[in-house]
Amino acid sequence: MSTSPAQTLETFANPAPQRDFHIHMKIPEFTCLCPKTGQPDFATLILDYIPDALCVELKSLKLYVWSFRDTGCFHEDVTNRILNDLVAVTQPRYMKLTARFNVRGGIYTTVVAEHRQPGWRPNPAVVLSDFAGQPGRRD
Repeated sequence: MSTSPAQTLETFANPAPQRDFHIHMKIPEFTCLCPKTGQPDFATLILDYIPDALCVELKSLKLYVWSFRDTGCFHEDVTNRILNDLVAVTQPRYMKLTARFNVRGGIYTTVVAEHRQPGWRPNPAVVLSDFAGQPGRRD
Protein backbone atom coordinates (compact mmCIF):
# COMPACT_ATOMS: atom_id res chain seq x y z
CA MET A 1 0.00 0.00 0.00
CA SER A 2 1.23 3.47 -0.90
CA THR A 3 2.00 6.21 1.62
CA SER A 4 0.75 8.97 -0.69
CA PRO A 5 -2.59 10.68 -0.08
CA ALA A 6 -5.40 8.71 -1.73
CA GLN A 7 -9.18 8.90 -2.13
CA THR A 8 -9.53 5.10 -1.78
CA LEU A 9 -10.91 3.66 1.43
CA GLU A 10 -10.27 -0.02 2.09
CA THR A 11 -12.17 -2.37 4.36
CA PHE A 12 -11.84 -5.73 6.08
CA ALA A 13 -14.41 -8.20 7.34
CA ASN A 14 -15.97 -7.46 10.72
CA PRO A 15 -14.50 -10.07 13.10
CA ALA A 16 -17.67 -10.13 15.25
CA PRO A 17 -20.69 -9.36 13.04
CA GLN A 18 -23.02 -11.16 15.44
CA ARG A 19 -22.91 -8.28 17.95
CA ASP A 20 -22.98 -4.52 18.08
CA PHE A 21 -19.67 -3.10 19.20
CA HIS A 22 -18.44 0.47 19.15
CA ILE A 23 -15.32 1.57 17.27
CA HIS A 24 -13.98 4.98 18.31
CA MET A 25 -11.23 6.78 16.38
CA LYS A 26 -9.66 10.16 16.98
CA ILE A 27 -7.91 11.68 13.96
CA PRO A 28 -6.10 14.82 15.21
CA GLU A 29 -4.28 15.86 12.04
CA PHE A 30 -7.04 16.70 9.54
CA THR A 31 -6.23 19.62 7.24
CA CYS A 32 -8.09 21.20 4.34
CA LEU A 33 -8.13 24.66 2.80
CA CYS A 34 -10.63 27.46 3.30
CA PRO A 35 -12.40 27.82 -0.09
CA LYS A 36 -12.63 31.61 0.37
CA THR A 37 -9.09 32.50 1.48
CA GLY A 38 -7.00 29.45 0.58
CA GLN A 39 -5.69 29.39 4.16
CA PRO A 40 -5.34 26.03 5.91
CA ASP A 41 -8.06 24.80 8.24
CA PHE A 42 -7.12 22.27 10.94
CA ALA A 43 -9.49 19.89 12.70
CA THR A 44 -9.69 16.84 14.88
CA LEU A 45 -12.04 14.24 13.43
CA ILE A 46 -13.78 11.85 15.80
CA LEU A 47 -15.26 8.78 14.17
CA ASP A 48 -17.64 6.54 16.08
CA TYR A 49 -19.32 3.60 14.44
CA ILE A 50 -20.97 0.24 14.89
CA PRO A 51 -19.94 -1.93 11.95
CA ASP A 52 -22.14 -4.37 10.11
CA ALA A 53 -20.18 -6.65 7.73
CA LEU A 54 -17.15 -4.39 7.16
CA CYS A 55 -14.70 -2.21 9.10
CA VAL A 56 -12.56 0.58 7.66
CA GLU A 57 -8.85 -0.20 7.35
CA LEU A 58 -6.76 2.34 9.29
CA LYS A 59 -3.91 3.05 6.89
CA SER A 60 -6.29 3.68 4.01
CA LEU A 61 -8.30 5.99 6.31
CA LYS A 62 -5.14 7.93 7.15
CA LEU A 63 -4.22 8.33 3.47
CA TYR A 64 -7.79 9.28 2.61
CA VAL A 65 -7.79 11.99 5.31
CA TRP A 66 -4.48 13.30 3.99
CA SER A 67 -6.02 13.69 0.51
CA PHE A 68 -7.93 16.79 1.71
CA ARG A 69 -4.77 18.80 2.50
CA ASP A 70 -4.90 20.81 -0.72
CA THR A 71 -8.68 20.79 -1.17
CA GLY A 72 -10.80 23.86 -0.59
CA CYS A 73 -13.98 22.95 1.27
CA PHE A 74 -16.40 24.37 3.77
CA HIS A 75 -16.45 22.62 7.16
CA GLU A 76 -20.02 21.43 6.72
CA ASP A 77 -19.34 20.04 3.25
CA VAL A 78 -16.16 18.17 4.06
CA THR A 79 -17.63 16.59 7.20
CA ASN A 80 -20.63 15.26 5.30
CA ARG A 81 -18.50 14.20 2.32
CA ILE A 82 -16.20 12.15 4.55
CA LEU A 83 -19.15 10.54 6.33
CA ASN A 84 -20.81 9.72 3.00
CA ASP A 85 -17.62 8.11 1.68
CA LEU A 86 -17.14 6.05 4.85
CA VAL A 87 -20.77 4.91 4.83
CA ALA A 88 -20.55 4.00 1.13
CA VAL A 89 -17.64 1.59 1.68
CA THR A 90 -18.52 0.13 5.09
CA GLN A 91 -22.36 0.21 5.20
CA PRO A 92 -22.29 0.44 9.03
CA ARG A 93 -25.21 -0.09 11.37
CA TYR A 94 -24.44 3.36 12.80
CA MET A 95 -21.79 5.99 12.12
CA LYS A 96 -21.15 9.47 13.51
CA LEU A 97 -18.42 11.84 12.40
CA THR A 98 -17.60 14.84 14.58
CA ALA A 99 -15.27 17.45 13.07
CA ARG A 100 -13.85 19.92 15.60
CA PHE A 101 -12.18 22.70 13.67
CA ASN A 102 -9.58 24.97 15.22
CA VAL A 103 -10.40 28.63 15.67
CA ARG A 104 -10.76 30.74 12.53
CA GLY A 105 -11.72 34.41 12.80
CA GLY A 106 -12.40 33.98 16.52
CA ILE A 107 -14.91 31.17 15.91
CA TYR A 108 -14.58 27.48 16.70
CA THR A 109 -16.76 25.29 14.48
CA THR A 110 -17.89 21.75 15.28
CA VAL A 111 -19.87 19.79 12.71
CA VAL A 112 -21.58 16.50 13.64
CA ALA A 113 -23.07 14.23 10.98
CA GLU A 114 -24.74 10.85 11.57
CA HIS A 115 -25.89 7.82 9.61
CA ARG A 116 -28.21 5.05 10.83
CA GLN A 117 -28.89 1.88 8.89
CA PRO A 118 -32.65 1.67 8.23
CA GLY A 119 -34.32 -0.34 10.99
CA TRP A 120 -31.24 -0.47 13.24
CA ARG A 121 -31.81 0.36 16.89
CA PRO A 122 -29.07 0.61 19.51
CA ASN A 123 -28.99 -1.81 22.42
CA PRO A 124 -29.85 -0.25 25.78
CA ALA A 125 -26.81 1.19 27.55
CA VAL A 126 -25.31 -0.71 30.46
CA VAL A 127 -23.95 1.62 33.13
CA LEU A 128 -21.38 -0.36 35.10
CA SER A 129 -21.43 2.08 38.00
CA ASP A 130 -25.01 0.91 38.64
CA PHE A 131 -23.51 -2.34 39.95
CA ALA A 132 -21.14 -0.72 42.47
CA GLY A 133 -21.52 -1.86 46.06
CA GLN A 134 -23.21 -5.17 45.26
CA PRO A 135 -22.32 -8.10 47.56
CA GLY A 136 -19.18 -9.90 46.42
CA ARG A 137 -17.98 -6.98 44.31
CA ARG A 138 -14.49 -5.58 44.92
CA ASP A 139 -14.50 -1.87 44.11
